[in-house]
Amino acid sequence: MAEDRRPSAIGQALLAISDQWTLLILQRAFLMRTRRFADWRDELGMSESVLANRLKELVAGDLLRPAPYREQGRTRTEYLLTERALELWPLLVEIWSWERSWVPRRRGLPELIHDACGRRTDVELGCAACDRAPVTARDTETLRGSATFAQVAVPRHHRRTVRDDVERDPLSYFPETFELLGDRWSTVMLAATFLGVRRFADFQSELGMAPSVLSDRLRRFTELGVLSAGESDGGRPRYLLTDKGLAFFGVFAFIVDWAQRWYAGPPGTDLLITHRACGRPFRPYLRCLSCGTPLNRTEVRFALGDGQAATTAASRPLASGDGRFPFSDR
Repeated sequence: MAEDRRPSAIGQALLAISDQWTLLILQRAFLMRTRRFADWRDELGMSESVLANRLKELVAGDLLRPAPYREQGRTRTEYLLTERALELWPLLVEIWSWERSWVPRRRGLPELIHDACGRRTDVELGCAACDRAPVTARDTETLRGSATFAQVAVPRHHRRTVRDDVERDPLSYFPETFELLGDRWSTVMLAATFLGVRRFADFQSELGMAPSVLSDRLRRFTELGVLSAGESDGGRPRYLLTDKGLAFFGVFAFIVDWAQRWYAGPPGTDLLITHRACGRPFRPYLRCLSCGTPLNRTEVRFALGDGQAATTAASRPLASGDGRFPFSDR
């Protein structure tokens, strides 16, 4: 019985990363090689208590690994990305790409540079099973187990927070992204739409959401332009994914892929995404839009405008003195 009450693999993954501060801590670890408490605190403007709590959770979840170092004769602790965390890099890039296309902002996003071809570029989603790209939500079919939704929307460890200074931080993810990712009901509701759930009653019965919570999320998604509400034959609204919502499929696919490779859930709780063109399970990967080759995490970096590097690995000394490139930091 205890085994049956475990969250699904996707539920465990959402519990681990579906939080604004957690994603920003991981993002800074990837892009800025941030490893130390004071650096995260100063770069993100976090309170020390919130930061300490998130670092503790990231260590417990095997996403960061504490490592001692010496400074001014004292032993201190820095935090290195684990192998499990390193495999999140395409998810972070895919979030950037979606925001670039769909979220207006006063300051431009950092530019993605593909070192292999030397160009500033964007990405497209491909299927690693057949090496075909681009792949969209319409090119796939998603099937769920009998209990997929039963243990996905697991309770959070802490209250949801919303960062209010994102315009001053060119690296920060935008509130629209966290409306879809930073809430335990939102992401699973988005997953349900990719599985064909369309009506209020169906969302409620499939997900077990309280009517007030469901109404709030449907309103938010409609206001964000992720869902559109139209009438069905019975006169009740049907909620359909817009082009903006469908474009979030890449983020969804990487979450599902990462979750089911790193977490084990009870029987019947998996999702299977199939690429219709090849008939095989969909294995997402990112391809450079400029040169058409698959991206490797050691060959991509971000740069801000005006010649300012978002990835400071080449311009600032590393805590442990190694020479690793962006997205390969441990």
